[in-house]
Amino acid sequence: MKALIFAAGLGTRLKPLTDNTPKALIPVGGKPMLEHLILKLKASGFNEIVVNIHHEGQQIIDYIESKKNFGIHIYISDERDCLLDTGGGIKHARKYLDGNEPFLVHNADILSNIDLKQLYQHHLNSRLPIATLPVSQRESSRNLLFDKENRLCGWQNRQTGEIRSPHPGLTPSLYSGYAFSGIHVISPEIFQWMDGWSGMFSVINFYLAVCAKTIIRAYLPDNLQLLDIGKPEALKKAEEWLKNN
Repeated sequence: MKALIFAAGLGTRLKPLTDNTPKALIPVGGKPMLEHLILKLKASGFNEIVVNIHHEGQQIIDYIESKKNFGIHIYISDERDCLLDTGGGIKHARKYLDGNEPFLVHNADILSNIDLKQLYQHHLNSRLPIATLPVSQRESSRNLLFDKENRLCGWQNRQTGEIRSPHPGLTPSLYSGYAFSGIHVISPEIFQWMDGWSGMFSVINFYLAVCAKTIIRAYLPDNLQLLDIGKPEALKKAEEWLKNN
C-alpha cells in the first residue's frame, strides 16, 4: 500500500523552532513528527511511502537515510524549487502514486487515533468515491459541507460567512458541517480530474471544484481524537498524547 506524507510546509506557526529545521523533524516525545507517522503507516501495512520536501529538505533526506528508510520503500517528492501546496503536491508526486490502487495522504503534523488500515479498507469497500475524507464534529471555524449521503457539496467559513460550492445558492444549514482531519484516501482516478490544474493549488479548492461531477465522501470514525501539532502550544499536549496512546 502507498502513502504520501506532506512534510514540505514552512512551519511558520512553529517559528523560531523551524528557522533552521523542517517542521516534520521537530521532536515530539523524543522522536520527530515524521518518524511517529512513518512508524504508524508501516505498522498499518503501508510499505511504499512518499515524503514531499521543501524547507530544509536535505535534512529530511538525511534523516530518512540515517534510519535506513525504516525498512520500507521511501521516495522523495522534491519541491525545493517551488512549494506546491496540497493539491499541487499530490499531482507532483503522481509518478510514485499512480497505479491500480488507492493511496493515503497524511499531514506530517497531525496526531490521531484513527485506524489507517480500517480507513483504507473503508475506501476500498466504498468503490465509488475518488476520495474519502475522515472528518469529525470538533470545533472549527471552517467546515466541509456534506449531504445526507456524506457526499461533499461545499465549504463554509463560520466566522466570515463565506461559502464555496459548485451548487449555486447552497444553504449550509441543510448540510452536515464537519472539520477535516488532514488525512485522505484517494483513488488514482483523481489524476484524470487534475488535468488542467498545475503549479501551486489547494487540494480542498480542487475538491470543491470537482465535487459536483464526481464523488468525494466523508468518513466519520468512531471517537476520533485528533491533534494538530503545528503550533507551539500543541507540542506539550502532544507529549501527553503520546504517553496516553
